[in-house]
Amino acid sequence: MSTNLEMGIVGLPNVGKSTLFNAITKAGAEAANYPFCTIEPNVGVVDVPDERLNVLAKMFKSGRIVPAAMRFVDIAGLVKGASKGEGLGNKFLAHIRETDAICEVVRCFEDGNITHVEGSIDPVRDIEIINTELCLADMESLDKQMSRIEKLIKAHDKKAPAVKALFKKVSAALSEAVPARGQGLTDDDKAALAEAHLLTMKPVIYVANVAESEAADASGNKYVQALSAYAAKEGSQVVTISAKIESDIAEMEPAEAKEYLEMMGLKEAGLDRLIKAGFTLLGLQTFLTAGEMESRAWTINIGMKAPQAAGKIHTDFERGFIKAEIVSYQDLVACGSKAAAKEKGLVRMEGKDYVMQDGDVVEFRFNV
Repeated sequence: MSTNLEMGIVGLPNVGKSTLFNAITKAGAEAANYPFCTIEPNVGVVDVPDERLNVLAKMFKSGRIVPAAMRFVDIAGLVKGASKGEGLGNKFLAHIRETDAICEVVRCFEDGNITHVEGSIDPVRDIEIINTELCLADMESLDKQMSRIEKLIKAHDKKAPAVKALFKKVSAALSEAVPARGQGLTDDDKAALAEAHLLTMKPVIYVANVAESEAADASGNKYVQALSAYAAKEGSQVVTISAKIESDIAEMEPAEAKEYLEMMGLKEAGLDRLIKAGFTLLGLQTFLTAGEMESRAWTINIGMKAPQAAGKIHTDFERGFIKAEIVSYQDLVACGSKAAAKEKGLVRMEGKDYVMQDGDVVEFRFNV
């Protein structure tokens, strides 16, 4: 299994976070098949949906299919004061630091039977509560780093004064509850801030948790509208999901789930849309390998070159990289077999400078 993406699920109490996470965990109930010794109860591993693997497995008569996977971490304990250790604050902050992206669940439905911790439904206020806690934690992180910078200044490090000025500028914006990702930082700024491991630097997807009746079309939902306007300002994505529907389909067989989704007017499960949004957010894509043993998807960053992609399979492949034999998935399927694709000249030999494309079906040549 190639797991390149870990998303931390955050949210205030009673917004549907646990319902969504439980649905994810059930969807990933086959996690025992993956080569992990133990998976903590607060981690769910799910397959990245990819119909191409089924097609390749039939074509190559593969013994098994190994999809790419995504890890979701249920980050508990976020309440006002989390940055000061309230609730499970410190545990929450430690877990979120290890994730690649934040999936923030926001309640966008009314239900008199489910009380909201703040007493009313207001997605923007909820986001701002979470942002405030993350900004406060980041200010503390920068403060801790400052003594290191001061030592470098005393040692006449030429770059240190500029880094100190940057830290102060970022910290001042954080004190106004402006997340680091929204401060227009340059790549050099981000590199200078790397050791502070800022939580508010992480990209965010907002999950608008709506009632079942609005899962297919929430355009008239005023809470979703407010959330979308807020997300647009910071360039974040919103995925509309009914956690209740996700919870229901996680209990169903695939055929039954498909029928249920159609009945609800949905083309695909919300979890699948969330995974795709995560890939887009982090600039990821997949290349494919296929043979008698298995058909498998591998997750890589967009723009990665062939030798580094080979290294995802095994470090020896990268070290001894010679060539990559590549055919695009579309060409392969159109031809019906690799032999037919070769006859038409659609199978190419690419070298070290080849930039991998999504859906490349690859066989690496290497010599160690």
